[in-house]
Amino acid sequence: MRLLTLDDGTRDGELAIAHGDGARAASARAIAPHMQAALDRWDEVEPPLRALAAEIDAGRVVCRPIDFARVRAPLPRPYEWIDGSAYIHHIVLVRKARGAALPETLETDPLVYQGGTSEMLGCRAPIAIGDVSWGCDFEAEIGVVLGDVPRGVKASAAARFVKLVVILNDVTFRNLVPAELAKGFGFFASKPATAFAPFAVTPDELGDAFRGGRVHLRLKSTLNGILAGDPDAGPEMHFSFYDLIAHIAKTRSFTAGTILGSGTVSNVDRARGVSCLAEKRTLETLDTGKPVTPFLQPGDTVAIEMFDGSGRSIFGRIDQQVLAIR
Repeated sequence: MRLLTLDDGTRDGELAIAHGDGARAASARAIAPHMQAALDRWDEVEPPLRALAAEIDAGRVVCRPIDFARVRAPLPRPYEWIDGSAYIHHIVLVRKARGAALPETLETDPLVYQGGTSEMLGCRAPIAIGDVSWGCDFEAEIGVVLGDVPRGVKASAAARFVKLVVILNDVTFRNLVPAELAKGFGFFASKPATAFAPFAVTPDELGDAFRGGRVHLRLKSTLNGILAGDPDAGPEMHFSFYDLIAHIAKTRSFTAGTILGSGTVSNVDRARGVSCLAEKRTLETLDTGKPVTPFLQPGDTVAIEMFDGSGRSIFGRIDQQVLAIR
């Protein structure tokens, strides 16, 4: 089942279900007015949502074409947005880029930070840059939307709290990061609004590709229509989503509507490319002594998408253009 949020003029939007073709959708407002309302009563509303999805795919419900320019983020204002960094290869490269030491607990204790939730962007929203010197970068990631998570849950029991899976562009202003982290308090201004692909999907929609708390498919990114990378998101995700859930729930609980990110998807094999420009620039520096690829510039376009074995775009496409603002 693939859910989406349509712009209806309200803050939370209108819950809808996508047709199997990914081009049409029908409202699910009669079951739950918006995504958060569905998550709040997931056990109650999931069966009727699935029944409606079956009716949609059978052609017994009128669907309307999806205007992706008016599709909101699946959760336009989630209760919490927590991003991990589960791909160790990415950590190694970006730390090299800014001359930072690797944490001693790199392989045993996940890195996470808490991001802003006031403004989650839809799949066609622009990437706004106030100053190109900030070093704007895209980051292709996977995320999971959680139900109510109790404090102290173990990784072995975490699967039942994953309600939906999403993909996202976690934009970073790379040149603002070092000074912020030097203060010892973490990211803030260096992390602007995050954009999401249109569809949030139930884990069963991924079939056997979702196993062990990992998505075993390639996440494709393009920059100005040219492939940047298509790394396999599964094998090199050192900490699974279940591990990340156990980590964040060590000392507190989380409410339904929390989004948990994987961090930038990254593979050691250079043939798989990159999911962010920081990695590309670091590899260039290692090879030639200096980076060649610039960070994002006004007018650039970034697209992120994931396909299943049949070539279907599972989550739909993030397609953003960089926009200079004052």
